[in-house]
Amino acid sequence: MTAAPAWKSERPQDVLARTLIEAVSGYLDPAQIETVERAYRFADTAHAEQFRLSGEPFVCHPLEVALILAQEMRMDAAGIAAAILHDVIEDTQVTKAQLAEAFGQEVSDLVDGVTKLTQLDCKSKQEVQAESLRKMILAMAKDLRVVLVKLADRLHNMRTLGPMAPERRRRFARETLEIYVPLAERLGMHRMRLELEELAMRAMYPLRYRVLKKAIKRARGNRKEVVTAVEQAISQRLQQAGLHCTVSSREKHIYSIYKKMRAKGLAFHQVYDVHAVRILTQNVDECYRVLGLVHGLYKPVPGRFKDYIALPKDNGYQSLHTVVVGPYGVPVEVQIRTHDMHRIAEHGIASHWLYKKEIGQGDAARARAYAWINEFLEHQRNAGGSLEFLDNLKVDLFPSEIYVFTPQGDIVKLPQGATALDFAYAVHTEIGDHCVGGRINGQLVPLHTVLDNGQTVEAITESWARPDPSWLNYVVTAKARSAIRSFLRNLKTQEAIALGRRMLEVELGKLGASLKTLPQDRLDLRLQAMGFSRLEDLLEAIGFGNRMAWLVARQLAAPEESVDEAGGRGAPLLIKGTEGLVVNLARCCRPIPGDAIVGFCNPGKGFVVHRRECKNALEFQKKQVDWVLAEWDEPTDGEFPVELRVVLWDQPGTLAKVASAIAEEGANIENFQITQQDSHTSTDIITLTVKDRAHLARIIRRLRKLQVVLKISRTRA
Repeated sequence: MTAAPAWKSERPQDVLARTLIEAVSGYLDPAQIETVERAYRFADTAHAEQFRLSGEPFVCHPLEVALILAQEMRMDAAGIAAAILHDVIEDTQVTKAQLAEAFGQEVSDLVDGVTKLTQLDCKSKQEVQAESLRKMILAMAKDLRVVLVKLADRLHNMRTLGPMAPERRRRFARETLEIYVPLAERLGMHRMRLELEELAMRAMYPLRYRVLKKAIKRARGNRKEVVTAVEQAISQRLQQAGLHCTVSSREKHIYSIYKKMRAKGLAFHQVYDVHAVRILTQNVDECYRVLGLVHGLYKPVPGRFKDYIALPKDNGYQSLHTVVVGPYGVPVEVQIRTHDMHRIAEHGIASHWLYKKEIGQGDAARARAYAWINEFLEHQRNAGGSLEFLDNLKVDLFPSEIYVFTPQGDIVKLPQGATALDFAYAVHTEIGDHCVGGRINGQLVPLHTVLDNGQTVEAITESWARPDPSWLNYVVTAKARSAIRSFLRNLKTQEAIALGRRMLEVELGKLGASLKTLPQDRLDLRLQAMGFSRLEDLLEAIGFGNRMAWLVARQLAAPEESVDEAGGRGAPLLIKGTEGLVVNLARCCRPIPGDAIVGFCNPGKGFVVHRRECKNALEFQKKQVDWVLAEWDEPTDGEFPVELRVVLWDQPGTLAKVASAIAEEGANIENFQITQQDSHTSTDIITLTVKDRAHLARIIRRLRKLQVVLKISRTRA
């Protein structure tokens, strides 16, 4: 152990550095302490001319971060050095290579993992933040110390929010609650999570925080008396049974009370578990013996017992939770766990460093954390972008769990609110992609059915089934959302390529050329000039409406060949009606097979088809929007929505007669809306699905024969 160095002056950073050296001297060897000292001198020089909003030298912040890691986690030398240096790449001229040369690759990789991305072109601030978080999660997969440094960094920033503007404070606090609090919870770091929550609430809701704090202080006396009585009674019963346990009580934190009040619509006086009793035992067997003694002493509240020892949480948390009816009928929460479980519950993955010489469970917590990160990253391999990645991360960051069973008796852990479809994806992505329904306890249920604890669930699959965009409305797991989005993105890309090829061939045909007849060398040169490496990328851009087919055709064809400057006229594009996600039928005029149609390229969304007489289509053409003459292909497949405006006699049985006539003609009613009504008549909009214009004509003729139908017409834009 080396003595703390004598700094030249008593600058604030020197005082902090001396405190840090004293903290690490208790568990690091002299060579490692020297590395910490070198890191301080390096950071002090790099940040020499920088100051925080409070006016203190900037280097004080990374020293405070390192102090948190040293005092609360007993972090190793590389982690402490990385904490001291964590801002030098981002905020100074120091490069990662220089850092690696001075402190080794391990420290430079840790610092780089924590460093935000600042040089990102054409991205919003939100996207830059999301991309930086994505970078940190990827770095976590290699070394968990990255997230420990980042959490300590966030904790010190939350402690020193004072000089910030109120709006910036609230934004910072909101990000903490949405990302860093759940992240600390996911990694089992209970103490850090609680402090982050308290600080964030104080910044976001200062008035609510003060009011609740006063209310807790006023109520503390009466409620503490009840909990103390319970604590003494339990201690006495345990002594009589010959069990040597530690019994204590803890007060619920302000943000936890606030969350419960909001979630359940309670007033403060209705929240009874402000205090709880905690019992620490020597082993697991004693936990269950103590539970029996507590339930023998006080009556348990039905439905409020949770066994996290037999079924641990994903972050390794283990404990028995029960709520009993204490003196004066006041419910009291009791938590029972071993001393080792308590260490893991308080520190999570940090216990790997803090208690690694005493217990082996810290390694287990670290292994679970790595397993979660790698599983999450595996699901997000095909994420569409940083914002989608961030959305999926928020979904996956430790919601409350439920436990369901497969027909074989295996346990599947899912978040609260998970559906039968989430279960299918949890079993396997292929099962989720082909799922058509489920069975809960032997009963058939639709995919959107929400699951409850203890149910036996089975996924029903069909080879023809495919993910649908509507599935994203009711799945809650990140794995399911990512798999569905990935499938739809790939499907949409293939459809866009196919549509782009057809559109380009139509335009090349006007110029007497085709993709097959174009020389490959000329095609490669033109693709390179347009900024595409492959023909498929160009076709995809055309299909999505990001490139105009007639302009591309003019660039690809020989310069001397004539070009139809109208661009949208000539041989029409054939529409099948079943192209899927890249060909959209306009909702304003609802075109169906048999209608005269025209199409418009909507950048990023694809090709939109309108009826030619549609007012919106006529407006687009006047504005010289790029449009393409289109026709329905023969034969067309599928069913197409169409709207009818119907004036009906308002009398009993009218709707039944109309619905019966439509059903007899083989059509299905999708929506029925009353737009106007008086004492005798009603004007209604009926949305139904038809095969083509001839099918619609038969339905209209059938409806006109009904006496209750006074007038009928197809809606226009």
